[in-house]
Amino acid sequence: MGRGADVLRIHFTAEDLVRVRVADSVGVMAETYGCAVLARQNRGALPFRGWQNAVPGGIDAASGPLRALAGAGGPRLDLHTLAGGSTSVEQGADTLMSASRAQLRGELEDLTFLSAPSAVWVRSLADGDTAAKQHLVDALTACHRAAVAPHARRIRAHLDGVRAGYARAMLEGGVQRLMEAVCAPPESCWSPPVLTIRSPRNADVHLAGRGLVVAPTVFLWRRPILYWNPLDEAAAPVLSVPTVRDPVTGAALWADEAAGDHTSLVALVGRTRAAALTIVTDGACSTTELARHLDVSAAAASQHTGVLRNSGLITTRRHGPSVLHTITELGAELLTTTGRRRSAPRQRHVRTP
Repeated sequence: MGRGADVLRIHFTAEDLVRVRVADSVGVMAETYGCAVLARQNRGALPFRGWQNAVPGGIDAASGPLRALAGAGGPRLDLHTLAGGSTSVEQGADTLMSASRAQLRGELEDLTFLSAPSAVWVRSLADGDTAAKQHLVDALTACHRAAVAPHARRIRAHLDGVRAGYARAMLEGGVQRLMEAVCAPPESCWSPPVLTIRSPRNADVHLAGRGLVVAPTVFLWRRPILYWNPLDEAAAPVLSVPTVRDPVTGAALWADEAAGDHTSLVALVGRTRAAALTIVTDGACSTTELARHLDVSAAAASQHTGVLRNSGLITTRRHGPSVLHTITELGAELLTTTGRRRSAPRQRHVRTP
């Protein structure tokens, strides 16, 4: 962290460390709200450029009134607390519509708005006005349909892979290794027992035995964000962690869903790729490890994983100097339905010094 930078410090106790867990995602409504924030605050972020270009009419047209809640900087609206962590748009909408006036006022009181019309609508929203809440739900639903749903399959596969990587980190090195995987200096750093994150303002949060939920997030740029419900002191705060940090990951997510998939699926019929998919089923592995298991060159292994990834059967993410491959739900389902898991040819494993 640079000297003088505002930071959020999250303080862990021994009890908090054993209560750290990983969620599937931050929730569909929080992800969708992230679209509007990215469009307003981080328009030039290279990993998201393909996504912004792919939305018909542009992100601004899709986000509608959400732009009023995105602001030009500073605190963000906590849609995770207001709409929950569900991956269902309908369930998220129901939760948001049932949010109390106290919840809405607590989340909106620190936000600033740039235009008088927006301020009027937001005041009605803070008062719990049903029509104002429905206006927000409609905007989130429209933005999700235009900007998130077209990429839903790849987003799900990406988050599955990230979560599997976090689980592997926990198994290999406990919370210490997980926090190292979550952090991306200089935006965030882990110095036990404190997690420090760049923030619009200086603050200290003491978990006080509640633990922490780590939620991998797609539509979030650079720095993690901490969500917590001030009306529920027993609930564990949720750390929303950005997972799209480089152009390669972004390119894989925003590629045209209709292009190349058929060819890739046909190309999957083959002994080596069937074996590769079976190997990845046993846990995330690097390209080098996969090459050893398949007894092929690293370049050949990379080509095979490219076909599997483009078909949505595995996901790929960077972990330090390595690239890790993890099977997706679609890949696991394919193995189950075709019987590949039981019958894929066993390849010779090569021992290396």
